[in-house]
Formats: sequence, C-alpha cells, structure tokens
Amino acid sequence: MDNDRLVKMCNQIGAFFESMPDRQKGAESMAAHLKNFWAPAMRQQLLAHWEQGEAEELSPFAAQTLREYRQILQ
Repeated sequence: MDNDRLVKMCNQIGAFFESMPDRQKGAESMAAHLKNFWAPAMRQQLLAHWEQGEAEELSPFAAQTLREYRQILQ
C-alpha cells in the first residue's frame, strides 16, 4: 500500500481517538484499533516509513501514539 495512504488513514483514525476526553485512553484505543484491524504488513510499513523520518504529515497525536505503543504494533 502507498505510504501516503497509510499516513492519511492513520491520521483519520488518530483524529477520532484524539477527541476522547482522556488523551491517554485515546492513544491506547488508537493503538488497539491499529493492532486489531490493520494487517501486520500495513503496521510494519507505516512504522518503517515513520522511523525513517519520512512521515512528516503524521499528526502529532498519531506520531505520539506510534512512539508510545510501537512495541505492540510491530
């Protein structure tokens, strides 16, 4: 899948979960969503793209979630 598409989808998911009253619970829920509904290859591709510093369009909330929950998303 195209990296730009993965970033866009991740940002859309992040926008939904960022609106939760408890920001930490939102990040936890976002990570769980990615883990449960994204194929492992999609998660790995997004993480690799982000780790290479090529996902500048990733929202701060989504990037923070990837950073905090990287281990469970691999």
